[in-house]
Amino acid sequence: MRLVIGHLYPDLFHLYSDRGNVCCLQKRLQWRGIEAEVTPILFGERIDFAGMDILCWGGASDRGQEMAAGHLPKIRQDFRAYVEDGGVVLAICAAYQLLGRYYRTEKKKVEGLGVLDICTEWRPGRLVGNIVLESPLFTAPVVGFENHAGRTEIGEYTPLGNVLFGHGNMGRGDYEGLVYKNVIATYLHGPLLPKNPQICDVLLKRALKRRYGREISLDPLPDEEEYRANRQIAERYTRSSV
Repeated sequence: MRLVIGHLYPDLFHLYSDRGNVCCLQKRLQWRGIEAEVTPILFGERIDFAGMDILCWGGASDRGQEMAAGHLPKIRQDFRAYVEDGGVVLAICAAYQLLGRYYRTEKKKVEGLGVLDICTEWRPGRLVGNIVLESPLFTAPVVGFENHAGRTEIGEYTPLGNVLFGHGNMGRGDYEGLVYKNVIATYLHGPLLPKNPQICDVLLKRALKRRYGREISLDPLPDEEEYRANRQIAERYTRSSV
């Protein structure tokens, strides 16, 4: 078996070690004897959506977003088709915002892909710090680090999780991120996947099912240390908020 992981625009979207998500996907496949090919897709290069099993897109500065925005209309139709066909996407922070219709910064409006019917508005006061979520998709808490000035309303979409500690999408401490089909979009850095192996394996299972047309069980890995760290982070911050 084999999966192709597309690392989208690593030359522009490379903040907060989000490349670690790509490494985590690759290693958790390789540890199970599954071939993993990582394909960096630099800004302006053609994307072979038909050849991608997972697209990983990380965080960037406002300037990086603005630079990418001029290229997005060229890939909008194919990106939307990939998502609607069940393509697996992990979009972090700036990438999350650009999946929507627009991100209005302090100075200008940046047009997005419109793959998701969401909008992001800049507000004064960055939302920065550790964050802990409770998600119905996972038995373990979801932990990470948020750092964003944008506030993203998700309308009728399903949140990634409810905030137990931290700010979340709108700074109200209610919900964070969203899930649509096989897309997980979130503000959580960390990088996200090494801190939350359950999320990584869900993405891998969905990609394998899409490629091979059937459910494929993943061999368990010795994740005791990962889950111990996850639990300690969650307990530290949720206890401190009581």
